[in-house]
Amino acid sequence: MVGNDNSYVECLVASKASPVIVFLKYLCFALAIFFLCSIILVGTGIIGIIFFIPAAAGYYFAKLNSSIEFEYQYCDKEISIDKILDKSSRKHVGTYEVEKVTILAPSVSHRLSEYNNQTFKVLDFSSRDKSVQPDPTYTFIYDGKQKIVFEPSSELVAAVKTVAPRKVFND
Repeated sequence: MVGNDNSYVECLVASKASPVIVFLKYLCFALAIFFLCSIILVGTGIIGIIFFIPAAAGYYFAKLNSSIEFEYQYCDKEISIDKILDKSSRKHVGTYEVEKVTILAPSVSHRLSEYNNQTFKVLDFSSRDKSVQPDPTYTFIYDGKQKIVFEPSSELVAAVKTVAPRKVFND
């Protein structure tokens, strides 16, 4: 496969934030401001600090998880997925060898129906936007243990299909 244009493909998908996380972000921010003001204006002292620190930490972590992007990379017969938190912090979530992929097909494909009765650990690395039609998500079964849902570009699917044509389906 030397010289093939599809030997390296990368795509980025922004994930829709959960309403609970967005609510927690604003709630923690409001509580942190409230406790900070109570320390300064009312003089609650150590009690105010004890409540301020968890509220500020809660805001920080809720803010990180309210803006998530997933980056998919295909290189050297491997699909690598990274999670980007708040456009600043990157976390590698997995590397999947194409040789161990059982099937890769659109999530609504009839070809995945034979795997419905099996128990898998489901990992969702998609945008989680259910309003987009047709459904852009693909699902692949990895090593008979994991069911990974993601939103690859057509170039990434084509690149994987050149390596494993009997495992990748577009219907």
